[in-house]
Amino acid sequence: MKKVKIFQKVGKTNIIPISFKLVIVFICMILLSNLATNFITLRLSQGKVISLSNDIMVHQLKDIYTTASNQFSVSKYSGSREDAIKTMKDVSSSGFTEKNSIAFGISKSGEILFFACANPQFDLSQNPAIDNLSVLESLNSDMENGKNDGSLHFENHLGKYFGVYKYSEDWDVYIVRAELVQDTQKALYKTYSIISVIILVLTIIFLVIGLVMFNSILKNVRTITDSLYQMQKNQQMDLIDLSQSPNDDISYMAASFNSLSFTINSLMEIFKKFASKDVVNKAYRDHYIELAGKQRELTILFSDIRGFTYMTETLGNEIINLLNIHYDRVIHQIHERDGIIGSIIGDAILAVYGTVDPADFEGNVALDPNTKKGEFSTGNKSLDALESAWAITRVTAELRSIMIERRKEIEKTHTLTEAEERVYKAVLLDVGVGIDGGKVFYGNIGSVERMTNTVIGDNVNSASRLEGLTRFYSLPVIISEYVKNEVQKTTNKYVFYEIDIVQVKGKTEGKRIYLPLERALTDEKIMSQYDVFEEGLQSYYKGDWTAARKKFKESGIDLAKVFLDRIGTKQAPSDWSGIWTMTTK
Repeated sequence: MKKVKIFQKVGKTNIIPISFKLVIVFICMILLSNLATNFITLRLSQGKVISLSNDIMVHQLKDIYTTASNQFSVSKYSGSREDAIKTMKDVSSSGFTEKNSIAFGISKSGEILFFACANPQFDLSQNPAIDNLSVLESLNSDMENGKNDGSLHFENHLGKYFGVYKYSEDWDVYIVRAELVQDTQKALYKTYSIISVIILVLTIIFLVIGLVMFNSILKNVRTITDSLYQMQKNQQMDLIDLSQSPNDDISYMAASFNSLSFTINSLMEIFKKFASKDVVNKAYRDHYIELAGKQRELTILFSDIRGFTYMTETLGNEIINLLNIHYDRVIHQIHERDGIIGSIIGDAILAVYGTVDPADFEGNVALDPNTKKGEFSTGNKSLDALESAWAITRVTAELRSIMIERRKEIEKTHTLTEAEERVYKAVLLDVGVGIDGGKVFYGNIGSVERMTNTVIGDNVNSASRLEGLTRFYSLPVIISEYVKNEVQKTTNKYVFYEIDIVQVKGKTEGKRIYLPLERALTDEKIMSQYDVFEEGLQSYYKGDWTAARKKFKESGIDLAKVFLDRIGTKQAPSDWSGIWTMTTK
């Protein structure tokens, strides 16, 4: 059975439905109004009841007074005073309506002539007139002022009494008929309690009816709030389903929100295409982007398309379509390994690794839900860059294969013309990739009106120089010693062959450069050839170029030809340091 939630939560805060608030306020007002009306009615009725009680007691007092007069005459005739008093007591008792109703006759001096009470436990020793001398004094005072009947109030151990009295000249006593105030109020309070219970029951019934009605009327509000709650939970703008919504102002408000949401989502999609993954994450997490940066240890990948000038001259405007096909594949490989695109400059692309914060993928609610951790990321920035480099060369090779197959299909119908041959050569993309890493400046530069995310430093320039060396050494990927050392901390998947120690243009120190080959995918014969090449390279560094030439020739790899051409038949100079100085970029 599906559990129904009355309240939803955003964080630790309960979200109370507006329909619930409206019904509670409505019911409270009705309840307060009914109870207040009932209480006012009680107070007004209480005075009326006392007035009616007085009328009843006056009527009963007349009966007692008449009986007293008659019994006085009878007692004079029969001489039986006790029988007369007993008759007065019996007549008084017959008129009692409440549990604590009383009637008595009391002389001016306070002596009791008779006493009758509906409560059998009433203690005669607790005579109300004697307990409260002020009452007797009040009766005597009225008598002195010529008033021989009226009303009175007094207290005893049972509580407060109110009553009426009349002076009997025959018996020379005040005849009093009184009721306990509590008894007269008890019936009223009982009625009040019954009415209050009825009010509460009806209130609960109306509460349920009200909730059903308000929920029906405000059903659209609940749909909207549920949708907004889900958006808050997912940290993603979405559209509210208005297919079942009535034609009212709330639906109009939701429609306006949908329009705004669509606009924001469109802008966000555009923003994510122009901004790097870490910038998007920061924007979601911190809700602002500032002009700031700091030194960070990152790995830089630089890839360039070879023969781009020829391609541009041959393809013209079509070069854009070819570049988009190429970059679509390349950028995907970079993103899948948590690299970000630093810049795209014509035929060259700069990627940066190590900028994405791992915390962004550990349930941080501020993270853009559409930004996911790279499927093939290893967590080692240099290894991710190296894996990306070989992935770039593979997808480029796949594109070349497609073009080759396309040529074969065309040649089945006719031989390529000179123009078609030029186009074919232009679309056979080939790339070189250089990778370096280390301390660089990474952050946002520009102004508050226009800023860009960038990476600056010697290692960035070095990655570009290493890419340039791939043309010189005819290799697809060249990396620095920094990258080699960091990759080896995580895995032995790759074997690294030293290529050279070069001093690139603009630098004063030599830099060791390496060719990384994946062990599992590299033929043992090729690996043995590179082993021989490295032996020759060590002799080359030492200045023993004769031994170096022998090993280079023995290796039989294309890379060795670069060194054979470099040293020719010469011997190493006397000041040879093993470092080759490049004169071009």
